[in-house]
Amino acid sequence: MTVKHGAADRLKELSAKAKEDLAKIAYASGEWSLTRQHKGQHVLDVAIIGAGQGGLAASFALRRLGVTNTQIFERASEGKEGPWTTFARMITLRTPKHVTGPDLGIPSLTPQSWFEARYGADAWRKLDKIPRQDWQSYLDWLRQTLALPVEYGAALTHIGWEDGVIRLTLNGIEGQRDVFTRKLVLATGIDGGGEWFIPEFIKNNVPKEYYAHTHEAIDFEALRGKRIGVLGAGASAFDNAATALEAGAGRVELAFRRKELPKVNPYRWMENAGFLAHFAKLPDITRWRFMNHIYGLNQPPPQDTFWRCRQFESFTLLPATPWLSASVSEDGKTVEVQTPDGVRVYDFLIVGTGFTVDLARRPEMCDVAPAVACWQDRFSAPKGEENALLSCHPYLGDHFQFLPKDPQSPQADMLSAIHNFTFSATPSMGLSGSSISGMRFGVERLARGIAEDLFVQDGDLHLGSLLSYQAAELISLEPPPEGWGE
Repeated sequence: MTVKHGAADRLKELSAKAKEDLAKIAYASGEWSLTRQHKGQHVLDVAIIGAGQGGLAASFALRRLGVTNTQIFERASEGKEGPWTTFARMITLRTPKHVTGPDLGIPSLTPQSWFEARYGADAWRKLDKIPRQDWQSYLDWLRQTLALPVEYGAALTHIGWEDGVIRLTLNGIEGQRDVFTRKLVLATGIDGGGEWFIPEFIKNNVPKEYYAHTHEAIDFEALRGKRIGVLGAGASAFDNAATALEAGAGRVELAFRRKELPKVNPYRWMENAGFLAHFAKLPDITRWRFMNHIYGLNQPPPQDTFWRCRQFESFTLLPATPWLSASVSEDGKTVEVQTPDGVRVYDFLIVGTGFTVDLARRPEMCDVAPAVACWQDRFSAPKGEENALLSCHPYLGDHFQFLPKDPQSPQADMLSAIHNFTFSATPSMGLSGSSISGMRFGVERLARGIAEDLFVQDGDLHLGSLLSYQAAELISLEPPPEGWGE
């Protein structure tokens, strides 16, 4: 993609236009929350963990509602937030280019406006999907334009509760410190509700130098001429297979359990305002049946991702070929994978088995996870409709907040102050935190819920502010001065 001459100036002009647009609709967005201290330290209204697209959009949405006493904490360095320039190996986003998200409905902040400023309107018309590096550049521009408050290199290690406020323990460049906040938003991405999953038969039997998960750094150049086995049928498995092939791998075999690849992408059906805005209000049984069907389908690899692999004669698709076990050969040179059809031999394995949802596997959640209600604690599926995967997802309140297993639990107030804006919110909230497709609707629900809680909690204090309000609007009882009203 060729950057148009003068793109930097056009992006500056676009930033100015966006600020002007926001100024025109700034009514009632002034700060109204009340500051407080804890142990002599300033208390944030909202702390957001994660400066990827979900965290940025949440911060922006809160600001538009007048909640400005916020801070985003990001463990990565600037420009390395999220997957786009780290472990994502697709060429473009999987989301259609017309889908908007972090802009929250402001035309001058849309991906299209940014793309046209950088590359020209004709380039946008010809574009199929947005390149992933451009998406990261767009998010960087959005953050800078909106001056969203991000602290980089700050990793959350523990969540605690003290006298009605959340205590966050953060590790950063200057060591460990505590930050206090009234509300916490977990915008930690697709694995934010658990951890990346590697089958035990690989983890326990194969030394790490022989395999990598798709979310990890991989030296693809070192795989030149090698025999690669890829496990999984998701888009990331195909992305990594394609990257290995393009780097000169000798042979790549992609194996999966299903008899054939899924062809229908339920995400495209879900991209309508009815589902995106109102799914969370459906009865439990209806939400369960929606998600049971959606999770059963899974997403197919995009057509261009499939062709990216299929163009190589050295690529082989192995449907109905689950991996049963794996071990290193006696000479230590290869990995032997047992399948129903016999042993397959590889030089390196790429594991595309996604992630597992289990809050207890998040180190920072050790004192929180045991008290969190999951779907299995609140809902019993009808016979024949059971789904162990859905059951272990957190069962969330209307505004993405955790709910307690025991409503009388001493941790109930803390849980209601923690909002789970990660992929694990999907069964409760639909497309939202980690999905561009649902972000605009999900972040509005999240931000309004947080703002509502903050105001209601301080209702008596706001009443006191009104009762002491003395700013006079009528300042003179004299006749109007000469020339008044002309």
